[in-house]
Amino acid sequence: MEKQSLHRIQSLLEQVYPEGEVTSLLEQIPVLVDRYRSIIQVTEHSMSEKDVVLITYGDQVRREGEFPLRTLQRFLDEQTEGLINSVHILPFYPYSSDDGFSVIDYYAVHPDWGTWDTIGEMASSYRLMFDGVINHISQESDWFKAFLARDPEYVDYFIEDDPNKDYSQVVRPRVLPLLHDYTDVNGQTRYVWTTFSRDQVDLNYRNPKVFLQVLDLLLFYAAKGAKLVRLDAIGFMWKEDNSTCIHLPQTHNLIKAMRAVLAELVPDLIFITETNVPHIENISYFGNGYDEAQMVYNFTLPPLLAYSLLYGSGEKFTAWARSLELPSEEVCFFNFTASHDGVGLRPVTGILDQEEVGLLLKSAEANGGRVSYKTDADGGQSPYEINCNYLSLLCGSEQDMELGVARMILAQAVMLGFPGLPAIYFHSLVGSRNDIEGMQRSGHNRRINREKLDYDQLVAELEEDNVRHEVWPALKRLLKVRQHSAAFHPFGPFQFHDLSPSLIAIQRFSPDRGEEVWLLFNLTPATQEVHLPEGIYTDLIDDAEMSTKQYVRGYKYRWLRKKV
Repeated sequence: MEKQSLHRIQSLLEQVYPEGEVTSLLEQIPVLVDRYRSIIQVTEHSMSEKDVVLITYGDQVRREGEFPLRTLQRFLDEQTEGLINSVHILPFYPYSSDDGFSVIDYYAVHPDWGTWDTIGEMASSYRLMFDGVINHISQESDWFKAFLARDPEYVDYFIEDDPNKDYSQVVRPRVLPLLHDYTDVNGQTRYVWTTFSRDQVDLNYRNPKVFLQVLDLLLFYAAKGAKLVRLDAIGFMWKEDNSTCIHLPQTHNLIKAMRAVLAELVPDLIFITETNVPHIENISYFGNGYDEAQMVYNFTLPPLLAYSLLYGSGEKFTAWARSLELPSEEVCFFNFTASHDGVGLRPVTGILDQEEVGLLLKSAEANGGRVSYKTDADGGQSPYEINCNYLSLLCGSEQDMELGVARMILAQAVMLGFPGLPAIYFHSLVGSRNDIEGMQRSGHNRRINREKLDYDQLVAELEEDNVRHEVWPALKRLLKVRQHSAAFHPFGPFQFHDLSPSLIAIQRFSPDRGEEVWLLFNLTPATQEVHLPEGIYTDLIDDAEMSTKQYVRGYKYRWLRKKV
């Protein structure tokens, strides 16, 4: 490794570990990097307006006699018409709970879903995003079993603590206990940190061996074809007495060190941090714009956009969007409206008041959704997440499916036009609705938006006269249009405009500013008149030339290219 890189890594590690441990890490990291140097194949990819991510489970679509991962690739190859070039495969490793996020073996593919060869085949056609579930691991993992067996190698891999201590400052994303008790090989009770559940045991990054092991894992993923890595629940990775145990300086420094090490072999690999927290905390993971995550999940977008559509006003959305600033031209938002999780509510703290959040809760519950809660510092509980399919949520308290479909298509148009990299959840792409039966059968709220689909049945339904057939072609059309305008470049400049309380208006530019587009979204059922700056405009959808005065019909959008 170059001296400059090692010096950078050293300065970061010195802010986390004692001097002797830093010295040891600096001896081992170059050896680790050299071990992967001949294994990792570097393929350069300059991001552009053609980049769109599909978020999906590895077994999202199933077909008899075929590995689900192959069926997934079949869907991509045969149905998406080249409109999606990147795939976020949610944890496809062996797991024990939480639909993949309680990983038993980081280095294996779920045997029922496929093999590393299956992943490799997909990686040859699509840019793959892997999950780095590195805050916690399954209690059924070999690592935790070795810890309970008092194996000296794993004695400090997990965090033991006193259950009688005061943990009131600790930020809690669940109402479950922070510590769980386990019995070791000697019959002794061990109280161990479990931020999310008993089956998800937090790793101990105070042990530099854990950090080195995770570096090995990330390099392994790069060797297996990962071009993007989602750092799951990464804000919780460092624990400190008398603190919130979230977003601590050690966490940021370790992420920066990980990126610096990975950049030695895969400089184009993208880190995306997943921190479902208030906006100002979320964007802290951009670092200075060059040294930490290249992208952060735009967690404010899903709840705030849903509220704006249900309430019929873009004022709150526009005020928030106009405040957005990026620390450099090398970072951007990872935009989405739905995912395997629910719609988080913490990101709209300080943006929506309790009554406004209540509008979202009522709409979700009216359509069969649920609300999950977290434990607050005072011991009380507050809404943490809405568990509801996004289309179902947008049907409103009136349970109006026709209105929900119109809002859903408009919501995806906003997301695809929002500055950054767009990501569409599989169920959003194909117009799915709440899987209430699946949720009730499993007893888990999040299963409401995690239904597994039969491939042949799905393909047939996409062609039938139903909700899927309304959403599917509309989104494919949007995807096709945005591929042909450089103004949709993920890292391109942008501005938000306050043209009307009923509208969201985005002005986007290509990085060289050789192209400019105006995106108008009507959040109400009434036609809106809009006056744009003087110029010549062309509708990107139908290629018609337009004047500066525009009419946007109810729950519709206009994508307009301005002649520069």
